[in-house]
Amino acid sequence: MNNKILFSAFFALFISANSFGQQTINATIMHGGLQREYILYVPANYTGSDAVPILFNFHGYTSNASQQMVYGDFRAIADTAGFIIVHPEGTVDNTGATHFNVGWLTSNVDDVGFTLAMIDSLSSAYNIDQERIYSTGMSNGGFMSFLLACELSDRIAAVGSVTGSMTLQSLPTCNPLHPVPVVQIHGTSDGTVIYTGTQFSEPVTDVIQFWADFNNCDPTATVENIPNTSTNDGSTVEKFTHTNGDNCADVVHFKVTGGSHTWAGAVFPSPGTNYDIDASTEVWNFLSQYTINGRVDCLSADLDNTSSTPELVVFPNPTSTHFSVEDLNEKTDFELISVLGEVVLTGSLSATANEISVSHLNKGVYFLKINEEVYELIIE
Repeated sequence: MNNKILFSAFFALFISANSFGQQTINATIMHGGLQREYILYVPANYTGSDAVPILFNFHGYTSNASQQMVYGDFRAIADTAGFIIVHPEGTVDNTGATHFNVGWLTSNVDDVGFTLAMIDSLSSAYNIDQERIYSTGMSNGGFMSFLLACELSDRIAAVGSVTGSMTLQSLPTCNPLHPVPVVQIHGTSDGTVIYTGTQFSEPVTDVIQFWADFNNCDPTATVENIPNTSTNDGSTVEKFTHTNGDNCADVVHFKVTGGSHTWAGAVFPSPGTNYDIDASTEVWNFLSQYTINGRVDCLSADLDNTSSTPELVVFPNPTSTHFSVEDLNEKTDFELISVLGEVVLTGSLSATANEISVSHLNKGVYFLKINEEVYELIIE
């Protein structure tokens, strides 16, 4: 596999990885005899001292990397949560359209290999958390993310799809190496990737059921009606969640009734776009809960019960003021982490100073990491 980086691209990556300030970099890499392009977004808070997640954000059919960077925009989230975004550029097929090869007969481009080449080259230039590599995308980019879950599961922790699906060829042969958390956002009035399936795509419900079965989730989903806060967009949202999967790998589907082939919450309004949810926020909130080994708060439950470290008691939970931690034997450092992966609070606790004040923090779900254990907490 030829994944030699062009000198100019490597120089740009090297400068970015060793300097401060937000970076948007147009880079190239040779793979499969083709000079491939991608746009890299590095948030200003990246310093290289800590390993950070990386999110691949694939564009749709006929679109391009720069359009996806703006339309399916994760940059503001990355600025807060501190992850790097890669916007790959597809190649042109025999119809003249940019695409990613997910098994369509008109293409023989190795886009899975292209993704692996990007992972390896970026890992040499940046401090990447190898357990937190994610993929998402719009339409063809959603298909591509599912293909990576199937064929590159040794590197991909979790995937999200917006208006995408799986091909009729990829679903029957898909066999990842580990349970794969999945979030899918799709409109029932999508006229491009039909919700009920076509000759080139599986029905969305079949895709969701496949991943729920593969992950050994509960076969019946819990259903939540998302508040219809935008009454003029012509659509409503239901959230279907299959829980209790292996490694706590859930499968979540946002069913947008009346929604079309659009990115929910997009800054560029078009008919059929839902504004009750923001697709970028929902995708990142879901993906960021996971490493390649499973959901962060689930991993602590699987630790060896013979450990000499006693299980701590954290209460009250939920709370709006403070958490208390009992059964501390010695002074211990802690981190409080948001669902976006941001460390919002650090400090030390002891038997006599065992309270964490949280009255200044926003409401929501947080993860308390202490003594290598992770506790899920709620601030209300």
